[in-house]
Amino acid sequence: QVQLVESGGGLVQAGGSLRLSCAASGIIFSINAMGWYRQAPGKQRELVAAITRGGSTNYADSVKGRFTISRDSAKNTVYLQMNSLKPEDTAVYYCNADIGTVVGQRPYWGQGTQVTVSS
Repeated sequence: QVQLVESGGGLVQAGGSLRLSCAASGIIFSINAMGWYRQAPGKQRELVAAITRGGSTNYADSVKGRFTISRDSAKNTVYLQMNSLKPEDTAVYYCNADIGTVVGQRPYWGQGTQVTVSS
């Protein structure tokens, strides 16, 4: 059974930094794209950043220049370094990964980690 476990969320003041981690575990044959999404209260879930197996990245316009996504393929882990945080970054952050297992390839989601930025 594949699981994505996130860590690193918390409460931080505006201008501060946090680093999120997401580790995939289980019997995994391959992982293609990995990414981070977020959902604020009353809003739809949105893509924050994504990274391909080859290391290509893309970011939401609202986080460009402040957030950096990276991955350690040997550890099946994706990271999100968040700098210069703003109150509008407050949301539950979810990890997503396209994972191949014995039953095929499909996206998996983590349970979410809360990020709260105070002004």
